[in-house]
Amino acid sequence: MQSSMRMRAAVAGTLLGLLTAFAGPGGSAAADPADQPDTTVGAVTGFAADGAVYRLTAGHSEARVSFVSDETFRIELAPDGKFTDPTGQDVVLPQGPPPATRWTDRGDAYELSTSQVTLRAYKSPLRFAAVRADGSLLWSETQGLTWNQDRTVQTLARGADEQFYGAGMQNGRGNTSHRGKTVEVGVDYNWNDGGHPNSVPFYLSSAGYGVYRNTYAPGTYTFGEPVTTTARERRFDAYYFAGSGKDALKDVIGQYTKLTGKPFMPPVYGLEIGDADCYLHNANRGERHTLDALKVADGYVQHDMPNGWMLVNDGYGCGYENLAETAQGLRQRGTQLGLWTEDGIDRLGEQVKAGQRVAKLDVAWVGDGYKFALDGCKDAYAGIEANSDARGFTWAPESWAGAQRCGVQWSGDQSGSWEYIRWQIPTYAGASMSGLAYTTGDVDGIFGGSPKTYTRDLQWKMFLPVTMTMDGWAAQDKQPFRYGEPYTSINRASLKLHEALLPYLYSHAHQATRTGVGVARPLALEYPDDPVAATDAATYEFLSGQDFLVAPVYRDAVERDGIYLPKGTWIDYWNGRTYEGPVTLDDYSAPLDTLPLFVRAGAAVPMWPGGIRSYTDRRPGDPIAWDIYPQGRSSFELYEDDGVTREHRAGRYATQLAEVGAPQRGAGDVTVRIGASNGDYTGKPAARPYRFTVHTGDAPGGVTLGGRALPRFTSKAAFEAAGQGWWYDRDDRGGVVQVKTGAQPTDRAFGLVLAGTSAVGGAAPGAGATTTAPAGQELGAGVPGTVAVDVTAGTKDATGVEVALNAPAGWQVAPAAPIARIPAGTTRRVEVAVTPARDAAPGEAVLTASVRHRAAGADRTATQRFAVGVMPPPPTAPAWASDLVWLKATNGWGPPERDRSNGESGAADGRTLTLAGTTYAKGIGAHADSDIEVYLGGRCTAFTADVGIDDEINGYGDVAFSVEADGKVLWTSPRLTGASATLPVDVDVTGARHVHLKVTDTNGSKSGDHADWANSRFRCA
Repeated sequence: MQSSMRMRAAVAGTLLGLLTAFAGPGGSAAADPADQPDTTVGAVTGFAADGAVYRLTAGHSEARVSFVSDETFRIELAPDGKFTDPTGQDVVLPQGPPPATRWTDRGDAYELSTSQVTLRAYKSPLRFAAVRADGSLLWSETQGLTWNQDRTVQTLARGADEQFYGAGMQNGRGNTSHRGKTVEVGVDYNWNDGGHPNSVPFYLSSAGYGVYRNTYAPGTYTFGEPVTTTARERRFDAYYFAGSGKDALKDVIGQYTKLTGKPFMPPVYGLEIGDADCYLHNANRGERHTLDALKVADGYVQHDMPNGWMLVNDGYGCGYENLAETAQGLRQRGTQLGLWTEDGIDRLGEQVKAGQRVAKLDVAWVGDGYKFALDGCKDAYAGIEANSDARGFTWAPESWAGAQRCGVQWSGDQSGSWEYIRWQIPTYAGASMSGLAYTTGDVDGIFGGSPKTYTRDLQWKMFLPVTMTMDGWAAQDKQPFRYGEPYTSINRASLKLHEALLPYLYSHAHQATRTGVGVARPLALEYPDDPVAATDAATYEFLSGQDFLVAPVYRDAVERDGIYLPKGTWIDYWNGRTYEGPVTLDDYSAPLDTLPLFVRAGAAVPMWPGGIRSYTDRRPGDPIAWDIYPQGRSSFELYEDDGVTREHRAGRYATQLAEVGAPQRGAGDVTVRIGASNGDYTGKPAARPYRFTVHTGDAPGGVTLGGRALPRFTSKAAFEAAGQGWWYDRDDRGGVVQVKTGAQPTDRAFGLVLAGTSAVGGAAPGAGATTTAPAGQELGAGVPGTVAVDVTAGTKDATGVEVALNAPAGWQVAPAAPIARIPAGTTRRVEVAVTPARDAAPGEAVLTASVRHRAAGADRTATQRFAVGVMPPPPTAPAWASDLVWLKATNGWGPPERDRSNGESGAADGRTLTLAGTTYAKGIGAHADSDIEVYLGGRCTAFTADVGIDDEINGYGDVAFSVEADGKVLWTSPRLTGASATLPVDVDVTGARHVHLKVTDTNGSKSGDHADWANSRFRCA
């Protein structure tokens, strides 16, 4: 019945009265704009120039053109000749002196020019077009500006291949092109797929221009032919940005954020995961106290998991107590205190003095309209800084243009599911196209969810700069250590990888303060000339910086299809296998502990080594690690400051440039130069050691540091025990060189030379063998079986091939017979005898295949992680579906229930199964969309049930039931509603090994879709 959701939604519902205020001028009680007569601006009747400002009169209307810089200009139109500016100084920042301009009367048009751009104002009627200095077209109006009482519209021609991006956070889209689509800009309180809670009235085009509508009015942008952009107000006011060069889109974002504010620089703890809950008067958890937050913080410490900050009052009417003591206790655990501003920010000063360092804003108090939301962000940010030496750090679920300079934009309250993961993937990279550098959603939502969806969602969100987990709303708390094994270990690994990457992410945060470009990026931003990057083929992947390509798993599956790698060499982060793009990968092996993750060749990634839990574990003089994938010439600039205070604004920070030189392909030397750390900050070390992981694929003949040979070690243990030196690990990700330097002065540069090695991919690229495993392999607990591994030789023969499997503890694996030779380009299947442990849990188990071999004169190792299914014993007598092991149990709301209705979001909280007044003791209570998988092993002949929507929903709901076996649909029901009669089911499942019982929503709402498989039973022998 979703009472928790309804309670939260009811509070949100009280906010809907703000919609009219958030609609901006002219957006409240106006009639449908489509019913209003339109007026199009007429012919020019007057012209005047005043420096960089030009006025064009057209009857009673007046247009004003103001040049802000050589690449940025503003067009305003006042239909009645009276200019207004509702945003005032709220969004646009002071810009300094205008550029030199000139104007020319061409007869049919006035040309208004800077050194970089010309705006043509055609006279009859008034119509604008913009061109670059070289004459290339940026954009042109197909008709003049049009208005009625309630809206103003600009109409532009659309280029044959022109693509469009932006409009802020558009849930479920944005990282691929808006071409052919309509995008709404304005608050809608829809925090699910299709919503636009943090939208921004800015878009940019692959033609190299961007447009910011300077307004608080909501808008509609239709990127059809022609392009029409509408704001619901009777005035026109827009800034235009002319980008240049191969990075024109980045240039446009930079100009837009120069105008409206660069993204803020977060504290380093803000890049660690946050945790939110209500600890005082929590209706969902019973009576607790604010200091109980320390017990949860202890959980992070005990499980060796990062936790940068905690909101301790995140719940309606929650409040707090013992604030200073709570803040002190959290700091002792490496965590900062945050508060939810349900009741405003009047007490922010005293709260900050007590230790608050994070402010999460709420739509309930910010007031009428976007201005108040924006002011709330700015005031909370400033309040933290006015009462401490810390940096402002805020989160907001509703915002507008300019909010990037004061806070994180968060997508709101959702329910965890595979569908939730799917639509979140394009959302945040897409938001970066509007200068929103810090956007995110809760890990696995605040409602619903499951151990699997939590783990998968956390994996990929570790490549966003910020995220948090929110507790207290779902049936189970959502800290990453709550689900037991294997989930806790996998979640720890994901969190610690993010922690290790903080030097990389923090350096990108600094870059964003200069460029406006966030770390989460669509492929189209880095590969604007790639036609695939703008299409749906790139929807469910994104870039983290330039160097990581992330392709999350968003289905309950152990493989991922449709991973598109653009032009260049890409390296699988986990096993070192190289791919040459453009290429699309299908059947990528991705067991639960594996996020599909690829690294760009040429990457040099700074990291914190040692598996630390918190930034507070770092000490001056601790090492910096560089993870290097050498190809050609490349570089990365590491940024460092004290991580917490605002001293960096006074220039107290340091940068250090890493430069790598290598062959573009194949054999040769690799050089690494680490420049001097330029600048100073509190805590900067005078010297520190460095570690390097250099992915070459071939061992070097030697390694020198500053011209002096480093000692070579032949084992990892000896290398780790030494102060400096190197060793080559053939078994690590295709072959890597590990180097330690010992302490080096930070005020001077040093260089490494790896002689006689290669670019990433090896001296003979493609020569080594690769290994894969067929999908769908199954074993029985305690039952001897075989696992197949395929070995494919590369461009050279693979000789002396030895295949080994690493299996879970308690499993038995027999050695496979060695293979003398696998000819180049051929595949050999190897069957390995495997016996799972008797107590192996049904479901997915992860194995790792290692293939040691020799190819192209070098010893090599190929590895591959993959999943096999551990099956429970099949039924040998008639069996209730609710009594069988469920291999899969996805559900639209909470978990599916055994022998009860779906109920609320928790396990075992349903009621007696009831269909049309008849109660049932056995069955399954589900909620669309649902998928329950059982293993029959070919032992059963029939499935019977009574299906329908449970009486508890009082006539609501709209679903269809289906039974599938081994990939085939055996039966589908007609559409059933809450008013439908109970439907009997009798399906032949003879010979079926795997059966799926599915419920699908049929009207798009999923409200009340409580679907029962009553008396569901298999006839088996």
